[in-house]
Amino acid sequence: MRQFFGFDRLQTGYRQEILAGMTTFITVAYIIVVNPAILEAAGIPREASMTATILTAAFGTLLMGLYANRPFAVAPYMGENAFIAYTVVQTLGYSWQTALAAIFFSGILFTILTLSGMRSWLSKAIPKTLKHSFPVGIGLFLAFLGLNDMGVIALGVPGAPVRMADISTMPVLAGIGGLTLMAVLLARKIKGAILVSMLAVTGVLAATGYVPLPEVPYSLPPSIAPIFMQIDFAGSLTWGFIGVITSVLVMDFVDTMGTLLGLSARAGLLDEHANLPEIEKPMLADALATIAASICGTTTAGIYIESAAGIEQGGKTGLTAVVIALLFLCALFFSPILTIVPAEAYGPALVIVGMFMMGSLRDIDFNDYLELVPAFLTIILMVFTFNIGVGITAGFVSWTALRVLDGRIREITAGMWLLSLLSLTFYIFYPYH
Repeated sequence: MRQFFGFDRLQTGYRQEILAGMTTFITVAYIIVVNPAILEAAGIPREASMTATILTAAFGTLLMGLYANRPFAVAPYMGENAFIAYTVVQTLGYSWQTALAAIFFSGILFTILTLSGMRSWLSKAIPKTLKHSFPVGIGLFLAFLGLNDMGVIALGVPGAPVRMADISTMPVLAGIGGLTLMAVLLARKIKGAILVSMLAVTGVLAATGYVPLPEVPYSLPPSIAPIFMQIDFAGSLTWGFIGVITSVLVMDFVDTMGTLLGLSARAGLLDEHANLPEIEKPMLADALATIAASICGTTTAGIYIESAAGIEQGGKTGLTAVVIALLFLCALFFSPILTIVPAEAYGPALVIVGMFMMGSLRDIDFNDYLELVPAFLTIILMVFTFNIGVGITAGFVSWTALRVLDGRIREITAGMWLLSLLSLTFYIFYPYH
C-alpha cells in the first residue's frame, strides 16, 4: 500500500493520511444535510436525496483516491445544486428529472473533453476576470439563500422585494447564534467548525421542542429508488435546454479547474512550471462522479475546497480520499439524526460558504472596464435575477460584445466565441413570462 500511494516519494505515512481524511470529512460532512435540503425545493425527496448525496460522494472520492491518487473529497457542488433547484426547476419550469439530464450531459461532455485534451483548451479560453467573478456571484447567491433559510430575511412589499423578518423568535435567534458560533470557531481554526455549529443549533432547537427527535439514531439507509435512474432525456430535447447544459458545464468547469489547481498548489503537488502532473486523472474522476450523480438523482459532483483542511493535516495521497469515502459510507446508517437538521442550522452554513467564495474579488481587475463590467454584470445578475445561469451567460456575452465594440476583436479566442454563442441561446429561449 505504501508503494501504491507513493508514501516514500511524497514523504507521508498511514497516521498522517488517516488523520487528514478524518479532518476533511468533518469539514465537508455538512453537504450530507445541506444538499438534500436545497434540492428539496426542486421536488426531490429529501431522504432519498441524502442517500444519493452520500453514494455520489463516496464513489467520487474513492475514485479520486484509488485512480487519481489525490487527497481530495468529491461531493455534489454547492452553487450547482442551487442553480438546479431555484433556476432550472423553479424559474425555468423544467422538472427535476429533466434537470438531471443537464447533469448527465455535462458529465459526458466533461469526460470527452478530458480524454480529448480539450478541457485545458476551454480553460484557457475563459478570461481570468470571469473565472474570478463566478464564485463571487455564486457566493452571494448562497448567502442570500442562507439568510432566507435562517429566517433573517423574507419577501417584502412592492418597492422593497426583500425585507428583514421577525428575528425575535427562538428558531431565528438560534440560527443567528449558530452563525456567530461558526464565525468564532473558524477564527480559532477549529476543525469542523461548520458541522459543530450545525449540531449545536439542532441540539438547542431539539431541547426546546422546535425539532422532533427520532426514535432511533440509526437505521438502514433511506431507499434511493424514487430518484435513481429517473433522468428525463425526452424533456431535455429542446433548443432552450442548450443554455441550461452550457451553464451547468461552465459552472462545473470553472469550479473544478480552480479548486483542483488551488488545492494541488497547497499540497505541494505542482511541478516547477506550476502544472499538475497527470491532471487528466483527477479531472476524469470528477467527470465520472458527475455522471454517477445524475444517475443517483443528485447534482453535479466535484472536488471540494474543504479538502484544504485535510491537506493542512498533511494529506498528500489517495489514502486520505479513501478514508473520506469510507466515512461517507458510514454516514448512510445515521439518516434519522441527519434528517432532523432544521433550516436554521444549515442556513448559517450557506452564509459562511458564500463568504468563503468572496475571496476571488481581490483577483478582479477594477482598473480595466472591459474586464470589470462583465464581471460586475455576472455577479449582480446572479443575485438580482435569482438565476445563476443568467449571470454566467451575461458575463460571456458582455465580455465578447465589449471587445468587439472596442475594436479588440483579435483578443477573442475561438473558445470564447463558442461559449458566447451558446450563451445567446440561453436568452433566445429563456421563458420570460
